[in-house]
Amino acid sequence: MELEFTADQEELRSSVRSFLEKECPIDVVRAVVETGEAPEKLWGSMVALDWPALAVPEEYGGIGLTILETAVVVEELGRAIAPGPLLATITQFAPMVREVGTPEQRQRFLPEVASGAIAGTVALADHPRAWALDDVTLIAERAEGGWLLTGAKVGVLAAEGTTEVAVVARAGAGVGAFVVAAAQAGLTTVHSLDASRPLAEATFERLFVPEDRALGEPGSAASALGIVRALQEATVGLALETVGTCDALFQLLLAYIKDRKQFGVAIGSFQAIKHKMTNMFLAIERARSLCYFAVAAINEDTPNRAAAVSMAKAAADDCQSFVGRESIQTFGGIGFTWEHDCHLFVKRAATGGALFGGAAAHSLAVAASLGVGSG
Repeated sequence: MELEFTADQEELRSSVRSFLEKECPIDVVRAVVETGEAPEKLWGSMVALDWPALAVPEEYGGIGLTILETAVVVEELGRAIAPGPLLATITQFAPMVREVGTPEQRQRFLPEVASGAIAGTVALADHPRAWALDDVTLIAERAEGGWLLTGAKVGVLAAEGTTEVAVVARAGAGVGAFVVAAAQAGLTTVHSLDASRPLAEATFERLFVPEDRALGEPGSAASALGIVRALQEATVGLALETVGTCDALFQLLLAYIKDRKQFGVAIGSFQAIKHKMTNMFLAIERARSLCYFAVAAINEDTPNRAAAVSMAKAAADDCQSFVGRESIQTFGGIGFTWEHDCHLFVKRAATGGALFGGAAAHSLAVAASLGVGSG
């Protein structure tokens, strides 16, 4: 398994970071949080740089790169706590269409993802703490010419500009994914911890979905397998974004402890602070390593990809909890204020840690994959 970045991937990281430092400074994030201003200019610039097209196959109008390049971009999005629909589009919606859809459906949706005409997301969970595919209860019933969806979804990453939602539903004895226009998805923005990127609930009351918007063959084993694979990409995408956010918070704190003085010396010289910083650094590097191991497992389609993804997500959630708590404590009084940027990073990381399952759920999944606790 290849775990080294190529020169091209490092160059991509450098260019993405440079762009976000210029076009997505913390002032842009604050404007979204404090005024609800949609980041339309930022999204337009990302589209102009072909970021939505990175991992879309060339036959569908994309650049044809891999999840490795997507991962590089996603970590940098987390570092900048970038608002907008890019994360959900490239790590949730596009993989769902690619893994589950028919060739005709891929031809229909993926070129528009690549061009930026579609900004998509996935609606998975029916309950805030139920992110496993087996937990899905929203029902899809056969109807003449299509399907009827009945139920509700929570925790949908529906940023301003989202146009399509891939809804995961129970279809007969199996599951299916259905592409619903955002305007028809009954999306209601909820008051969430991270105001830089809205979360929504979706409500469906026997909503009719035409057959050509039912990805693949709902209820089939092939559909279930494709959904599982797509959700693995979505999960590791959130994990990597969370790691990027934690690293940015760590760097913010590192600059502070070098500058803040007590008893005539920088507080970073105190042994207790050194221990805190060392432990945070180790948590971030551990989570990052597990995330890129999971990305490599998905890219090479190894048998352990499911366990690798769960290890990555569990580590990312543990990391954000620890780094967020220690950062606020180390910043002291200033870390609790609205004017300081600390809370923006903590809220993004905490939200990313919870979505698509937290440390507890994914640790149980790893244990199950190892046969631990199976009796």
